[in-house]
Amino acid sequence: MEMKMIGNKIAEARKKANMSQAELAEQLFISPQAVGKWERGESTPDIVTSKRLAEILKVDLNFLTGSFTLADLPNNNSSSAEESVPAFRSQEPSEMIHFSGSNLLESDFAGVIAHNRKFNGSALRGTDFTGADLTGSRFSGSDVCEVNFKETNLTNCVFSAVDLSASSYQKSILIGTEFTSSGMNRTKFTDCEFLNVKLARTDLRKTVFENCMFEAVEFKSADLTELNFDGQHFTNVKFHNTALNGVSFKGATLKSVSFRAPYALTNRYYKAIQTICFDDAMIDKLTYAALKGIGANLSKVTTY
Repeated sequence: MEMKMIGNKIAEARKKANMSQAELAEQLFISPQAVGKWERGESTPDIVTSKRLAEILKVDLNFLTGSFTLADLPNNNSSSAEESVPAFRSQEPSEMIHFSGSNLLESDFAGVIAHNRKFNGSALRGTDFTGADLTGSRFSGSDVCEVNFKETNLTNCVFSAVDLSASSYQKSILIGTEFTSSGMNRTKFTDCEFLNVKLARTDLRKTVFENCMFEAVEFKSADLTELNFDGQHFTNVKFHNTALNGVSFKGATLKSVSFRAPYALTNRYYKAIQTICFDDAMIDKLTYAALKGIGANLSKVTTY
């Protein structure tokens, strides 16, 4: 629906400028067929092309994705497209722009402020969000593979049923962030602080966590088999209904950490707990007692 709306806006602005699809395509260095696909709602231009498109058609960039019509804009025959920008922006806050259903492969969003945006059903593979502020945004059913979230503010963002394979998070802000039913093959978190984060119904077996801190985090119905948490810090963390076979907490610090079985307390569960490595870990006395009660190997643990 949003793709069709964007296509209608492009066609409207092009006709207003008395320009054919071929003439518009020539200025954008693309094929006329690509313009035709936009106008039919079969695809959408990426953010870089959209900016150039707005300049050529002498409309504000927000017009292409907003609910306003050309009649809402100042005189479109103005000699300078920039002259129309302030008046239009005063009517249409940038927060209203969404990117659902968009083809945004390898787009540059570095440093942008984009609160409460929707990236649902979008192609974002290879996109750069370095240093961006995406607070409250939602990614659902999208391709987020190989995306760079370095130092990105992802407070209260939701990643639901998305493919995050090979995406990277370095010093990202993860507060109230939710990852649900998503692919995280070779996804890498480095020097991140997880606060009130939820990771649910997700396969984390090949996810990489390096030098991270976890506070008030919930791992729920997730597969953590053979995951490496060595040397990392956990406070008020829940591992509920998770697969923990072969997980390593070597040299980690655990405080008020809860482990709850994905099934009844059977021999199978006790055997799984015994495969977890807690060597050289620092564990508070209550967590230690809970782990001891379910048969964890704590022979090389230090309590405090």
